[in-house]
Amino acid sequence: MKPAPFEYFAPESVDEVVSLLAEHGDEAKVLAGGQSLIPLLALRLASPTVLIDLNRVTALDYLDTGGNVLKIGALTRHRAVEKMSDLARRCPMLSDAVELVGHVAIRNRGTVVGSMAHADPAAEWPALALALDGEFDVVGPSGTRTIPADSFFVTYLTSALEPEELVTEVRLTLPNSATGSSFVELARRHGDFAVAGAGAMLRLSETRTIEEARIVLIGVAATALRARDAEQSLLGREANPDAFEDAAEIVRGVIDPSGDIHGSAEFRREIGKVLTRRALTSAAARGGDERG
Repeated sequence: MKPAPFEYFAPESVDEVVSLLAEHGDEAKVLAGGQSLIPLLALRLASPTVLIDLNRVTALDYLDTGGNVLKIGALTRHRAVEKMSDLARRCPMLSDAVELVGHVAIRNRGTVVGSMAHADPAAEWPALALALDGEFDVVGPSGTRTIPADSFFVTYLTSALEPEELVTEVRLTLPNSATGSSFVELARRHGDFAVAGAGAMLRLSETRTIEEARIVLIGVAATALRARDAEQSLLGREANPDAFEDAAEIVRGVIDPSGDIHGSAEFRREIGKVLTRRALTSAAARGGDERG
């Protein structure tokens, strides 16, 4: 199929983008990498009358890796993050997850911020934003505001963005070297959207007591999910299989997936539990490795 007719704009500044969004509102869609939007247009699941192409707004194409805060501009491609120097050591969860985003051709073109703004509950980046204290800088006619990741994802394919607003930057806080992390998922084939996935971060004491825990999941709810009850169950416990099994069982009880052709709701609950346990086990092993 072909997209429905639309008017095309290629602004060169954020101010121009905001002006166009203010003028056209719900009738406009923003194009960055296009890896989600173009298929929707082709299938006419989305039929905007206005398309605003960001790719000439070069000020939004940056990746700042200084310090422990990773700053990602709206035009930064997945591949740029994947190729970050020392990424696997600084944040294994991030390294694991970005390699699971589609295929290399998709990562070369698709944008990190675009994936987050799309808010697909089966995508990796929204979960990473939840795990890494993500913050979204959003610009609109009324100025700039910052939205924490906990408030950004509303429901399936829906974020807290207003129609006339644009995400210009996402910031992620990278953990310190004593924190182990991991991201795992189940997909029918490499590069497919995940049936379900789980990420875990663990900060361990010298005696391998869990001092901080984070667990995030994809594909098991209407948005990416942070399992706070399961995290709390781990604090103060030794990082061992019994603790991980208990946390994974809590996850199984709180997630509320829907069924589809790739698996029933019950199947996804069980997969969510299994992947949580695997992610925690891997994160704990990496935490121990970081301590040498």
